[in-house]
Amino acid sequence: LHTNSYDEALGLPTADAATLALRTQQILSDETGVADTADPLAGSFFVEQLTSELEARARNWMQQVENRGGAVAAIEAGYVQNAIAENAYLLEMQREAGDRVIVGVNRYAAENEIEIPAQAIDSAATQRQEERVRTYKAAQNTGRVAAALDLVTTAAQTPARSLLIPMREALLAGATLGQIAGRLRQEFGEYRAPA
Repeated sequence: LHTNSYDEALGLPTADAATLALRTQQILSDETGVADTADPLAGSFFVEQLTSELEARARNWMQQVENRGGAVAAIEAGYVQNAIAENAYLLEMQREAGDRVIVGVNRYAAENEIEIPAQAIDSAATQRQEERVRTYKAAQNTGRVAAALDLVTTAAQTPARSLLIPMREALLAGATLGQIAGRLRQEFGEYRAPA
């Protein structure tokens, strides 16, 4: 059972928003008893039908991806991104037409815009963390870290190899996540959404 903070889409949740989300979760859990049983609807025909429909649609989607040569080929061909964009467009059209209700957006919306305060990031804390990383990197065994990062690069260049073991070894050698990600960026580049 999880409830998101109302400001998560804007950035890190504020303490008030996180507390409200937690209390909502606790009310649902403790006051409604929804978490008292693993299957509160006990095999309801309606729920089973929805589950079967969802499974059929998921299997169909996986087959469509497989027919295009698998996940990597489907992504490289733009199939997955196009499907996501089409679905987003369809959902937006349904929302605008009122066929898809989103409480607070197209139904029960506030007449006056509500100001949601954004979480303030402590720049001094950011600077302290950056300094900690610089100090950490200065104390690294650079030869050991470089050798481990070279293994990450080699694994990235070999499609059949798993990246997990070389990445783990690089971390154990003292590499930072940023250094590992940098090697992966060098090999794979950065994703840019199509315009």
